[in-house]
Amino acid sequence: MATEMAFTVPAEDFPLGSIFENVPGVTVELERLIPHETLTNPYFWVRGAETGEIETEFEPHEGVADIRLVDHIEDEYLLRAEWVREYDGLLTALSETNLTVLSGVGTVDGWRFEVRGDTQEAIAEFRTHYQESSISIDISMVHALLPIQGDSFELTETQREALVLAYERGYFDTPRESSLEVIAAEIGITQQSLSSRLRRGHRRLISETLTTP
Repeated sequence: MATEMAFTVPAEDFPLGSIFENVPGVTVELERLIPHETLTNPYFWVRGAETGEIETEFEPHEGVADIRLVDHIEDEYLLRAEWVREYDGLLTALSETNLTVLSGVGTVDGWRFEVRGDTQEAIAEFRTHYQESSISIDISMVHALLPIQGDSFELTETQREALVLAYERGYFDTPRESSLEVIAAEIGITQQSLSSRLRRGHRRLISETLTTP
């Protein structure tokens, strides 16, 4: 059964965390990432930076071969990283256990990841991998994906929770009566994680209601 897990790691324990040494106020967000043997160039966003030379703000790290700027919009920068495949870190553990990274957001306070495995065994294998390595991980959530049938259009429990709470708090009203920050704090997750759940929930609802099979 497909299973999701959320966990945090210290800022310095993920290669891209080196930017926080020079620009502690930024947020780094990975694009959706499906690790496998051939994946070496994931994309990621840096938000809140005040410099156009964003590539130079990353300190050298043994897990990163190269970082290049792809595009930028005001203070948001899209970059691409090339990993050192021999570096035994978090991405290696994710790759070897075939887990999909649903979201990965980092700040100077640490990284929060949400990942999904096709089976519970994949999640268990990942946990065994990091327990045998030097990776420091704090797991905050593990649950099987149990689609809610009927009127919920097969939303996952976490997607439904996020959508319903956002609706009840007036997030979708005009003007808005609440914010991502407030709703995320109520659920106990980051704003980025809440935003990701809302996007996936919206996609599921549109798929089930507005498109033709």
